[in-house]
Amino acid sequence: MDIRSLDGKVAVVTGAGSGIGRSTALALAERGAALAVCDIDESGLAETVDTLKAMDRRVYSEKVDVAEASEMERFAVATRGALGRVDIVVNNAGIGIGGLFVEVPLEAWNRILGINIRGVVHGCHAFLPGMIEAGQGGHIVNIASMAGYCQAPGMTAYGATKFAVLGFSESLRLELEGHGIGVTAICPGVINTNIVRTSATYGINDDPEMREEGIRAFERRNYSADRVARGILKAIAKNRGVAPISPEAWAGYWLKRLFPGVVAWLGRRAAAAQRDRAA
Repeated sequence: MDIRSLDGKVAVVTGAGSGIGRSTALALAERGAALAVCDIDESGLAETVDTLKAMDRRVYSEKVDVAEASEMERFAVATRGALGRVDIVVNNAGIGIGGLFVEVPLEAWNRILGINIRGVVHGCHAFLPGMIEAGQGGHIVNIASMAGYCQAPGMTAYGATKFAVLGFSESLRLELEGHGIGVTAICPGVINTNIVRTSATYGINDDPEMREEGIRAFERRNYSADRVARGILKAIAKNRGVAPISPEAWAGYWLKRLFPGVVAWLGRRAAAAQRDRAA
């Protein structure tokens, strides 16, 4: 998809109230796109909308819980009414959970499955029929993670959802090729956003010191959401099926394919270190 100029195009971004979602919305607006943005965080969403309006872009916004199909369907109908056809959909909204499988309650599983998997499905289900009917191509971007191909202890719930997003995206890409609609699974890596601060944690992961260590590690890495947004635009332009973004995401991607035993060994070492800490 040619994204050198997105004048006259409409892009949808979920979870646009902060982090990768906000940065991607702004990056698309810089290329000239009109934006439909949503988030469950109304204050963060309002800040994004103010910035988009300051860029003199058409924008439609709504508070939406992507886990609720009816809310996403309503958002899609309202978006088409306000902005016309949709050309790009970025299913970004997501949450994290830390904890061993036996420590994470089912209600937490239901919440992360609802947002991280069903939210992506709902976004595609709400917008794709209109894109196909319009017959003018487009692109779907689903935010996965390097956790979609590299396992880690204490991230069973999060990793499972990202594995699902990756597989869903690869399958959907095959189905939509004949319609001229590309599909990309984005795997960012260690990105300096609020996900560590906002993730629910359970059991041995529910340790304030461990959370602070994680926050500091992400801050030291300091790979920004703006850089991820630039990577997303590049992936759309090149119509990549899977797009690792940061160096560690690329390293994990190739290690998993070329040396899966190394990835398994690293995972076992991390699990042993975690057990030692809990002892």
